Amino acid sequence: MKILVCISHVPDTTSKINFNADNTQFDTNGVQFVINPNDEFGLTRALWLKEKQGAAVHVVSVGGPETEPTLRKALAIGADEAIRVDQPATDGYSVAQALAPVVNEGQYDLVIAGRESIDYNGGMVPGMLAKLCGYAFVNTCIGLEIEGQSATAVREIDGGKQTLKMSLPLVIGGQKGLVEESDLRIPNMRGIMQARTKPLNVKPGAGAGPKSEVQSFQKPAPKEAVTLAENAEQLISLLHNEAKVI
Repeated sequence: MKILVCISHVPDTTSKINFNADNTQFDTNGVQFVINPNDEFGLTRALWLKEKQGAAVHVVSVGGPETEPTLRKALAIGADEAIRVDQPATDGYSVAQALAPVVNEGQYDLVIAGRESIDYNGGMVPGMLAKLCGYAFVNTCIGLEIEGQSATAVREIDGGKQTLKMSLPLVIGGQKGLVEESDLRIPNMRGIMQARTKPLNVKPGAGAGPKSEVQSFQKPAPKEAVTLAENAEQLISLLHNEAKVI
């Protein structure tokens, strides 16, 4: 079985976010980048399948050379091979178009992508990719088992869970629950050294342009000052007269 894990190169949530002078471009100065958390859950699940069933695990990212340290981390965690599609990750459509030739050429049985990335939260790529490649698709996936050419997936829905069975090939949009945070792996020294010799292949972009463009970014409004109530009577008065919620 061949598995492809799609990796997004995203800012660490602890990084301070800024934009350029006219608020049209993200300022990467001083920002630490990491593997998108939803993708990291998927990578860990893929490595479980590698250990249990001998699957080959490849990772892929769309972007410039700046994404390669993130791919090397995925290799250090345990992926066998990395692919970088040399194209800016401008929007969900262009990313899906860039990934589709990689999927088709590699003839992957299973493609694991994150439900969404934590930078732009588009949530479009897994579904678009499945359509472009003609694969079955399960989103918000929190459980996955593979037996032969059959897959059993559990997805989160409003008010509960849904269990689905389908045949491979398959694309899933994974999230927390596919594995837990305690299951995530940290590269050790041996893995880091091995990652230096594992293949990282660069492929040209598919040439598909974006279907959308950024007009401007805007930070959330600063929080208002907090009023501390000294007793219950003052709290009730504030809620009634100022907040007007009671």
